[in-house]
Amino acid sequence: MIVYAVGKQHVSPCPMPARFATDIAYFMTPPDTDEQRLPAGEYRIRLSDAMQWMDSGVLTLVSPLDATHATEVELTEDQERFMHWLIEHNVEHVRLA
Repeated sequence: MIVYAVGKQHVSPCPMPARFATDIAYFMTPPDTDEQRLPAGEYRIRLSDAMQWMDSGVLTLVSPLDATHATEVELTEDQERFMHWLIEHNVEHVRLA
C-alpha cells in the first residue's frame, strides 16, 4: 500500500503494509460539520495530533461500544514511520492506493 500526500506532488509517497488500510481509521480527523466530504480513500490527519502521537508513542482508542472507557496502544514501527513522514512533510491530507 502507498500513502500519497494530496496536493503535495513534491513529497515522496510513504509505503505502508497492506494492514494500514484499517489502521488509518485510528488517525483520521473527523470532518467538521461544514467541511466537504473527502473522496473514498482520502483522509485528513491533523498535524498537531500526529505530533502528539509521535511524542507520546501511543494513541488512545475509544471503544464504539463504550465511550467512557479508552485504552492506550503503543504505535507500531510502521505507524511511527507514518507519523514521522506526516510531520517531516507537513502533510494533513492523504490518499491511500
